[in-house]
Amino acid sequence: MTAERAGDGRGESEAERADRQWQELIQEIRVAQTGVQILFGFLLTVVFTPLFHGLEQTDKNIYIVTVVLGALAAGALIGPVPFHRIVSGRQIKHEAVVWASRLTFVGLLLLLATCTSALFLVLRVATHDHLVPWLVSGVLGWYLLCWFVLPLWARVRYTSTALS
Repeated sequence: MTAERAGDGRGESEAERADRQWQELIQEIRVAQTGVQILFGFLLTVVFTPLFHGLEQTDKNIYIVTVVLGALAAGALIGPVPFHRIVSGRQIKHEAVVWASRLTFVGLLLLLATCTSALFLVLRVATHDHLVPWLVSGVLGWYLLCWFVLPLWARVRYTSTALS
């Protein structure tokens, strides 16, 4: 086996590995992009409803922060597409995968912040209950568990087992 084909046991070249990783990343981005685009699109319409103008200034500020977070998340999650288009054919697929992966991770963090902020705003307006921060904290904890803690645990648990 050549050095180019050595590595993770898949028997693929560096170019083949980059192509596979790109395809996997694009599939992941499709899921996140759909969520952020629906949420962001909904957020953009809220300001045009009659109820918005009657909100307290604090709620309007939370809304503005939420919309900006949504815009940033959309930008980061859509970013890999123009990145790939601009560098396509330049023989830097591996680097494109690395940068697209970074953009995706940042986009997921921003999506986490957007979802949390949107939930906080909706629950604040809907209930005016002092439990809202606690409920939102619980949901944030759930997001962190599902999106980061569990995958990191599996990465440590099963990577170390496979390498032993």
